[in-house]
Amino acid sequence: MSRNGNHILSSAMVDSDLTFAEAVSGSSAPGSVLDDLRLVEVAYYGFDGRRHTGQLVVSTAVEQDVREIFALILEIRFPLHSVIPIVRYGWSDEASMEANNSSAFNYRFIAGTDRLSRHALGMAVDLNPRQNPVIYENGQILPSGAIYSPGQPGALAESSPIVEAFLQRGWFWGAHFRNFRDYHHFERPEKFPL
Repeated sequence: MSRNGNHILSSAMVDSDLTFAEAVSGSSAPGSVLDDLRLVEVAYYGFDGRRHTGQLVVSTAVEQDVREIFALILEIRFPLHSVIPIVRYGWSDEASMEANNSSAFNYRFIAGTDRLSRHALGMAVDLNPRQNPVIYENGQILPSGAIYSPGQPGALAESSPIVEAFLQRGWFWGAHFRNFRDYHHFERPEKFPL
């Protein structure tokens, strides 16, 4: 049983077992944002074929969606490398991506802008950045050295049940951005019906 009182799979490899306070420690987010966040324990299969447990910090507005989608991820055995709150990567999106970590809340701005990312409110989820990289118009790929190959284990594609599950719940997939493709990114738009 984890310290936060949740219990999913006692025989699973534990990738993350933080308390909520530990998961948001050092974040620059204001109290109004932190008060709306929840620490969600999730189960999934790793690339090693074993069951794992990890954690995501998400907004209460999307908590149920995230729980349902991760239940699907577990059911269809879609492999994830790790699911660890980004505090373990020093609040660095780049370090989390390099480690192929799936994550959610990170109080930060959209790269190259002064606008808050949906991650800053716990309203976005990234899955397997190395299998699902960001590909810019100029050909730059992040994380460095990643290869997008739909159909490979851990890679997402338009026909993926996970992509469909997010879209059916009103989320937006970063592969549909106009100027670049962010294959690992899903976000709940600012205005959506609850």
